[in-house]
Amino acid sequence: MNKDWNTVFIASLFEICWVIGLKHSNSMVDWGLTLIAIYISMHLLIMASRRLPVGTSYAVFAGIGTAGTVIADIVIFGEPIRLLKMALILLLVSGVIGLKLVTSQKDRKEVS
Repeated sequence: MNKDWNTVFIASLFEICWVIGLKHSNSMVDWGLTLIAIYISMHLLIMASRRLPVGTSYAVFAGIGTAGTVIADIVIFGEPIRLLKMALILLLVSGVIGLKLVTSQKDRKEVS
């Protein structure tokens, strides 16, 4: 994976954090950390989108964020595992991987 896709991945991790923060924040400190995570995730996505196709990078960002949030709900917060939900997450992750694989080097923009 190159630097720009790594940036999208890290932005997605911050997206997972802020989505969880929206539901579970109870104090001003929690809300402050949630706002920081929102800023970081959007900033990193914008940086990566300067060199990657915007639609593809956003789809990968949202897909990883969605899958990660569902998995975090299951692992951290004890949400029940449902077979259909896991099959849909697998389908989503397959689409994310497919989008990343079909984005050719020529689709990347050089930013000076």
